[in-house]
Amino acid sequence: MRKVIDLLVDRLDGLVPRHAIVLGSGLGSLVNQVTEAVRVPYGALEGFPVSGVTGHAGEIVAGYLGAEPVIMLSGRAHYYEHGDAKVMRFPIEVMKGLGVQSLILTNSAGSLREDMPPGSVMQISDHINYSGMNPLIGEEGDGRFVGMTTAYDPELTLDMRNAAIRCGIPLFSGVYMWFSGPSFETPAEIRLARTLGADAVGMSTVPEVILARYFGLKVAAASVITNFGAGMTGAELSHAETKDMAPVGGQRLAAILKEMLA
Repeated sequence: MRKVIDLLVDRLDGLVPRHAIVLGSGLGSLVNQVTEAVRVPYGALEGFPVSGVTGHAGEIVAGYLGAEPVIMLSGRAHYYEHGDAKVMRFPIEVMKGLGVQSLILTNSAGSLREDMPPGSVMQISDHINYSGMNPLIGEEGDGRFVGMTTAYDPELTLDMRNAAIRCGIPLFSGVYMWFSGPSFETPAEIRLARTLGADAVGMSTVPEVILARYFGLKVAAASVITNFGAGMTGAELSHAETKDMAPVGGQRLAAILKEMLA
């Protein structure tokens, strides 16, 4: 790990980002907002998992979002690709080693609410780990018993909400439920999720929240809504739809994050 951190420190050339942002499916265009960008492909960083999912570039992009130094992980590896809930452990630990203090997670998700259509942005206020997997399984010591009562940092949550208000962009708030994927949920599972209090469903993010809290990072997260849940419209779901719709809400989320970090 020290080798990877030293390599990145050298490439960043004095840039010290306090915030790291993980970009979800179809949200890679946010890197175009970064000025004085330094790019490092995951393949050049030993230990970084490379995603095989289209819409995930697989590179680190560091620079400035507005006036704030940031580092972005453009693309993530998923549990469903590797069967390993801790697949993003190494990149998050590297971010901690670089001095990052907060991790902002983004994803594409399916809405369970008729009033939250595709193109919307939902701030994640809490989550339900429906998969039952946990990235801390196998860790030793009492540190693995991570409290999750305030998994989503109240101060960062307020900052994101206020940024959306200043931008004049509607920002929903709700509970995200993690399904393992890669198949989409069934209509029955969507009905269950709604009954349990979920507002959106997706196939990522929750393991990263747990890992970030394990390493002492503050967390904020947001979903770009790309579709309604299975059975809500009668239409079949597809990854193509996710990629097509993600940029719509992605532009709104990019504006919110830029204002938030400014």
